[in-house]
Amino acid sequence: MSGQAYVKNATNILKKVIVCSPKYYVFNAINEITKSWMEKGETEQNEQMIKEWQTLVNAYKDNGVEVVEVKAHKEMEVQTFARDFGAMVREGAIIGKYRHPVRQIETEIYEAKLKELGVPIVARVNAGCFEGGDFWMLDEHTLAFGLVDRTDLAGVDNLREQLEKFGYTVVGVPAAPSNLHLDMIFNIVAEKVCIAAVDELPYNFLQMLKRRKYTIIPVSSELVFKHGCNVQALGNGKVLGIESNTIINKAMEAEGLEVIKLPLKQILKAGGGPHCMTYPVERV
Repeated sequence: MSGQAYVKNATNILKKVIVCSPKYYVFNAINEITKSWMEKGETEQNEQMIKEWQTLVNAYKDNGVEVVEVKAHKEMEVQTFARDFGAMVREGAIIGKYRHPVRQIETEIYEAKLKELGVPIVARVNAGCFEGGDFWMLDEHTLAFGLVDRTDLAGVDNLREQLEKFGYTVVGVPAAPSNLHLDMIFNIVAEKVCIAAVDELPYNFLQMLKRRKYTIIPVSSELVFKHGCNVQALGNGKVLGIESNTIINKAMEAEGLEVIKLPLKQILKAGGGPHCMTYPVERV
C-alpha cells in the first residue's frame, strides 16, 4: 500500500475524479424523481444528457481537476452515477454493494479502474448494502453514512468493523427512504459549511453538526427533488452547483463561496446531480 493520502476530508482541493458518460443511460423507476418523470411520459434524451454532462467534465478540467472517464457500457443503464459504487478515505477505497440488481454489475467496472489507477481497496461491504451517495466525511476522523433507501444498517455495521482500525468513528444518519441518498439532503460545501434539508434530517445529526461548529445553510424540503443539496465542493472556496437552483446558489455565495453554475436539466431527471456523477479519487 502506498503512503499516499487520497481523501482526508470533504473540502480539500479536488485533484482527481472518476466519471462516466450518460451515453447509454436508461430511465429506471428506482428513485422517486425518475419515477415521476416516467409517469409524465418523459424519456432519457441521451444526447441532451451527454451535452449537460460534458459541462460538468469541462468545469472540472477548467478548475485543474484530472478527470478519469470510465467507459459507458450499454448493459449498465444507470452507470453515469459514478459516486455510488463506493467511497474514498485517506487510506484508499471502500467498495460498496448496490441495493438494486440493475446496478450491481457496475462494481467490477469501477473496481477495475481503481486497480488501473493503483488505488488500494481498504474495506468492502460483504453484508448488507452501501452506496456512495450516502457517505460523508464530517471531519478527518468521523464518517457519516446515510440510512435512507440504498444503504442499510447491516452494511454500515459491516464497514464500521473494517474502518475502526484506521481510527474512524462511523455514524449512521437515518432519513425517509424517498430521499434516496444522504447527498440529496446534506452536502458539505466548504470547511465547516454545509447545506442541509433540515426538516429531512434527524435532530441528533443536526446537533452533531452544531457541536462541530458547522454553519448550516438550510434547504427547504421542496427543493430536495430539484437537487438543491446535490452540489460538488471543489475546495478553495468553489462549488459546482446547478444553474436553476438560484436560492441555494445565492445562499452559498452569501457565505463567500464561488458557485460555478452548471446548466443541468435533463440529466437531473435521472435522479442525480453533480455530486452523484462524481467519484472523488484525490483531494489535497
